[in-house]
Amino acid sequence: MIKTENLTFWFEEEQNEENLILKGIDLEIKDGEFLCILGHNGSGKSTLAKHFNAIYLPRGGRVLVDGTDTKCEEKIWDIRQNTAMVFQNPDNQIVATIVEEDVAFAAENLGVAPEEIRKRVDYALEAVGMTKFKKHAPHLLSGGQKQRVAIAGVIAMKPKTIVFDEPTAMLDPIGRREVMKTIKRLNSEFGMTIVLITHNMDEAAMADRIVVIDDGKIVHSGKPRAVFADVEKMKSLGLDTPQVTSLVYLLRKEGIDIKSDILEVDECVEEILKLCQ
Repeated sequence: MIKTENLTFWFEEEQNEENLILKGIDLEIKDGEFLCILGHNGSGKSTLAKHFNAIYLPRGGRVLVDGTDTKCEEKIWDIRQNTAMVFQNPDNQIVATIVEEDVAFAAENLGVAPEEIRKRVDYALEAVGMTKFKKHAPHLLSGGQKQRVAIAGVIAMKPKTIVFDEPTAMLDPIGRREVMKTIKRLNSEFGMTIVLITHNMDEAAMADRIVVIDDGKIVHSGKPRAVFADVEKMKSLGLDTPQVTSLVYLLRKEGIDIKSDILEVDECVEEILKLCQ
């Protein structure tokens, strides 16, 4: 669905080793995959994500979205319709005074026929579990509900891929759970390709695959269990691990023979009970 080949990027006009943001990124994201991108602040992960729908264009190498080069100017709107983005603050993405009108906004701008917009709005609100709020005023909703409305507006564009740039960063725990449940559902039930950027390791553990970015390069990649089991490497990169994995790491350091790739609380409890038998 998305492929980068030797992707290099810098902001200044003159390129040198000191101002490189991305340094030869090679990455493939499969259709229907749930990929999480991790990295500390300044690692380049958000810059990378903004190449996926041509907000940024490569200085070197190339980015292909569903086979189309993002440097192809006449295809730019197709690319952005194909790969949509959801950002941190839902208030910055909500433009209407009624939920269903806000969800319809992007589709209207694309010139979609009114009867088709009605179908898309109903579909999008159902997908994020917000149908009963369609006549509500967005400013009266909770943070999590606002973010789900923002996601519904993106879904109404019918993209194949949605890139989420820290979508839960400004939400409380309840709002984070609501949004992550929605993201998982979009992937598992609706077959959408998901790219998630987050600092929350428990959210990252929900992905099919994790890619770790450091200093503009991919330094680690694999299934969440394999990535998080290497606690020492994650810490060396300035990153944490899920709480359960951190607990298992400390137990192993004390000489307790327990699996290193545990991600779920119930799984951890089960393994600890085995040790007590």
